[in-house]
Amino acid sequence: MSTVKRSAGLLLFRVVAGGDGRPDPEVLIGHMGGPFWARRDKAAWSVPKGEYEPPEEPAAAARREFEEELGMPLPDGAWVPLGETRQSGGKTVTVWAVEADLDPAGAVPGTFTMEWPKGSGVLREFPEMDRFAWCTPDDAFERLVAGQRVFVERLRAYVREGRAPSEG
Repeated sequence: MSTVKRSAGLLLFRVVAGGDGRPDPEVLIGHMGGPFWARRDKAAWSVPKGEYEPPEEPAAAARREFEEELGMPLPDGAWVPLGETRQSGGKTVTVWAVEADLDPAGAVPGTFTMEWPKGSGVLREFPEMDRFAWCTPDDAFERLVAGQRVFVERLRAYVREGRAPSEG
């Protein structure tokens, strides 16, 4: 049995004119919830995603996690595979992009429970993601955890050059 943790997610995007006049994707990302991330902004955002274990398929997990984390159904649209990457902690993350518009103000994030403050014996509930925002690729590079920035790079190449994203 594999001990590698796996996660799958969906990155919504909409195409806008970039600063250089070329098409560019704006992406919808979420700020990670809970006390650890509360006062952080840089490298504290994520693609809506979550862990899964076989026999669940990564695409099914990506859809489930999107709907859990935003509390909204996934908009219709073709899924663009952005491949996978291995994050510094060893987790393998697989992401697809879907071109769609969604108002993040309507999100009702799922929650998790943890002891807080640590060692207090008090269980508190926190949102999995506490806010969502549409970001340009440059803003997303600043906000996303480092291991997920590659998905924005792959999506930008797809939007600008009309080529399939590569994992290279």
